[in-house]
Amino acid sequence: MKPDNDNVVFGMHAVTRIVREEPARVRALFLQAGREDTAVTRLTEAAAQHGFPVETVPRQRLDQLCGGARHQGVVAYIDTAPPMDERGLEQLLDGIDSPFLLVLDGVQDPHNLGACLRTAAAAGVHAVIVPRDRAVGVTAAVRKVASGAADRVPVARVTNLARTLRGLARRDIWCYGAAAGEGRCLYDLDLRGPLCLVLGGEARGLRRLTREHCDELFHIPMTGEVESLNVSVAAGVCLFEALRQR
Repeated sequence: MKPDNDNVVFGMHAVTRIVREEPARVRALFLQAGREDTAVTRLTEAAAQHGFPVETVPRQRLDQLCGGARHQGVVAYIDTAPPMDERGLEQLLDGIDSPFLLVLDGVQDPHNLGACLRTAAAAGVHAVIVPRDRAVGVTAAVRKVASGAADRVPVARVTNLARTLRGLARRDIWCYGAAAGEGRCLYDLDLRGPLCLVLGGEARGLRRLTREHCDELFHIPMTGEVESLNVSVAAGVCLFEALRQR
């Protein structure tokens, strides 16, 4: 069995969570030969209870499954949920009175996306929206960093981000775009109503069309010589200020 990258979950925390909370999605469990501890015993007991196979394999096999990432001796092959598209996002928003959304415009580092998803889940974000092109999807590396949050917060991959932002505007969802040194200070914004925070990718920040479809730009106040923050750090600052207000 050779899982696709998107069907792989690795790392003890991420695998334990999905085995415990969503065992029906687990197709197979791969354990590193020679590893024996309480956590591994619990996983094998859960596998026996729910009836999915366990394979004990050399470390090199796990390295191959994870592309050389740090897997802590445990990998699961899972059924992935179909990605949410524009229609799925619309259906989700139909059932929410005051949406709290995060848009990530062109984040390409899986560690950054994973960290953003974990923060978004912790802050109570209803959905994270990312473009389908020129951005990382929810890969195995993203799931590892997110530590289970990749399955807790819906991720909508949209074909046209500018069109999606126009759709949010029609729903009276206010879109604030983060741009270093521009607009009002984050702490001067009213973030209590229907809200979408829009953050740019690692290299370019917000693209031109994305900026033009934001209702207002804002900045995170900083002192010293640092001009900008890593996108996952910025997401944490912005999302928890919104949570504090809400």
